[in-house]
Amino acid sequence: MRPELAALGGVVAFAFASMLAYRVSGARSSAGDLTGRGGSFVLGFWVRNWFYWLIRPVTRASVAIGLTPLFYNLFAVACGVASMVAYATGHFPLAGLMVFVSGIGDVMDGEVARATGVADSRGAFLDSTLDRFTEFFAFVGLAYYYTAGWMAVAIVAALGGSLLVSYTRARGESLGVLCKVGLMQRAERMILLGLGSILDPSLCAAFGWAPGMLVAGVVVLIALGTIWTSAYRTVWIARALRGR
Repeated sequence: MRPELAALGGVVAFAFASMLAYRVSGARSSAGDLTGRGGSFVLGFWVRNWFYWLIRPVTRASVAIGLTPLFYNLFAVACGVASMVAYATGHFPLAGLMVFVSGIGDVMDGEVARATGVADSRGAFLDSTLDRFTEFFAFVGLAYYYTAGWMAVAIVAALGGSLLVSYTRARGESLGVLCKVGLMQRAERMILLGLGSILDPSLCAAFGWAPGMLVAGVVVLIALGTIWTSAYRTVWIARALRGR
């Protein structure tokens, strides 16, 4: 078995075991959204609540040793830069791992901020803005790897669509409309790109595809999904604002 498949299998087994422990522990898993972040198409309330329960010891340790939310903001950006380098040099499994780790860093900054009572508008701004930088770096690395052709168009569309998904929500909220509808939010993009990158060498070899073809398909899917989501949000928010 390839190392990346063995590692992924171990992570999945650990996730299911911890979910079972979470359920058996009697934690408030059925009380709706306990995180205050809302659900998504892939990550519903229960999965979010489980994940936040799982990282609680890391949050406590971070507070104990004095790590700040800004540390995790910068850590996530550093992982984004690492994913850019890994994609550009063709190390897709490592790049996928960095995508996932950057997502964990993104979660940890908010958890530490709330645990230490320092959550404020500045932190929220840095969190959302630096997320866009992290995602930007990953797509830049992919653009360098694929260099030109139809994939360059797909990468630009995926990057632009990802930014538009966030922009439409932010613009709607600035006008008093909370909009979280659509399929391709950050959680979905991170999972698709991370898993596709980790599995690319194994599945491409198994099906006789050229290296990078699985990731290419994932990027096209993200491009289509983000453009559709941003367009749908635009229509949804415009209707909500009608007559105001």
